[in-house]
Amino acid sequence: MATVRFLLDGRLIEVEDPPPTLTVLEYLRGTLGRTGTKEGCAEGDCGACTVVLGSPAADDTERVIYRAINACIRFLATIDGLELVTVESLRAADGALHPVQQALVDAHASQCGFCTPGFVMSLFALYLESPAPDRGTVVGALSGNLCRCTGYRPIIAAGERMGSLPAPSHWSREQARDPLRRAAIDGIRRDTPLELPGFRAPRSLASLAAAVALDPEALILAGGTDIGLWVTKQLRPLPPLIYVGEVPELNRITTDGESLVIGAAVPLTDAWAAIVARYPALTEIAARFGSPPVRNSGTLGGNLANGSPIGDSLPILVALGASLELRAGSVSRRVPLESFYLGYQRNDLARGELVAAVRIPSVTPGTWVSSYKLAKRIDQDISAVCGAFVVTVQDGIVTTVRIAYGGMAGIVARAHATEQALLGSAWTEATIGAAARQLAADYQPLGDHRASAAYRAQGAANLLRRFYLEHAPVAAGGPAQALRNAAAAPGVPGVPAS
Repeated sequence: MATVRFLLDGRLIEVEDPPPTLTVLEYLRGTLGRTGTKEGCAEGDCGACTVVLGSPAADDTERVIYRAINACIRFLATIDGLELVTVESLRAADGALHPVQQALVDAHASQCGFCTPGFVMSLFALYLESPAPDRGTVVGALSGNLCRCTGYRPIIAAGERMGSLPAPSHWSREQARDPLRRAAIDGIRRDTPLELPGFRAPRSLASLAAAVALDPEALILAGGTDIGLWVTKQLRPLPPLIYVGEVPELNRITTDGESLVIGAAVPLTDAWAAIVARYPALTEIAARFGSPPVRNSGTLGGNLANGSPIGDSLPILVALGASLELRAGSVSRRVPLESFYLGYQRNDLARGELVAAVRIPSVTPGTWVSSYKLAKRIDQDISAVCGAFVVTVQDGIVTTVRIAYGGMAGIVARAHATEQALLGSAWTEATIGAAARQLAADYQPLGDHRASAAYRAQGAANLLRRFYLEHAPVAAGGPAQALRNAAAAPGVPGVPAS
């Protein structure tokens, strides 16, 4: 008999032989009776199920990192050896409210109340991280929480106010950073890898690769932000799961020469932070990639292995010339990301092979790197079109260019004809116009419920024009002037004309 062990309110919780796809939400509500955590969408979109998970930091021996996650799509077995915090956990022994809760009361920020616990937990994670968050930071932290009563103004005001309230006697920042919390988590860590019926969590890359080679029909589980929906929305029975989150080699971000190497189990939050540190212009696309709870659970390796043609990480990584490190047993190989995808939901993974890491090379100094998406909403929405651009211009001439789009076909693909129209040409508006016309040779856009084929075609051209306007020659008015001009022009930048 195997047991999943985690900390909750300072107590060790032990769950014997749970089903491998039992979610944290189901266990909290159905077994523990903690009904403060709500089920709204069962797909990680609305945030009503938000809880906070504490895990040991990878960079030192004393710190615990507390992050908001979606309990509705997180399997209970994946929180083995961690600390769980729910909305009920914030109540002090004397009944006093936590500053997050008090701020919501003071701002009259709760209406029907259904979504409120999720907002509390997202704000609580922010409270532990940031002493005095500004409005933009609060809005970003709440981008995964939906209010069904549309009462966002007072909720945001509460987020701005909470840091000014007196420190609580329970769950203060200082208490969260106490080394004893890390010691408590370390104290429940098991000596051997967790194995349940239908679930294994190897603890080394070698043992992981061996397990996958031995059982190639098993499903490799990372953050579960896709696989969780197969259970909660599609009601699919799953094959045995092999979890990668316990493999130290896959949880590292390193550099190898000039390349950034991100392990397959690194959460999207950390992966995007490392990418943005190298390419600050990608801040917008990183912020719009899911919500904080999704990025805190999901992994970059899982996103790339899934290979959705509307996955927003793929276009920019293809444009940057990234490659994947694949592992089968004791054998490793490297594959360019752009050749990894063979067709819709088909890739170059051999039987018994897994994604170990993504390698992102550096670009020539002075190269422009940008990526943009078109979607119906700013936050928490799947792209209709996502474009990525990596361009070097020297003395007014395009010397290197790599362009990739997602959402235009069954896979993310380079725009080779468009690239050729730019390469060696003057960096001018006329050149961009000619290059945009070549997009028709690169793609035959699909039409579906997210966008028509005509919208995608126009949108792709407008994204290319936006990139030009942001990097227009100084003599032509420079980026700031170009964008001011664009604001007055219909359909530019990035929004197709009606």
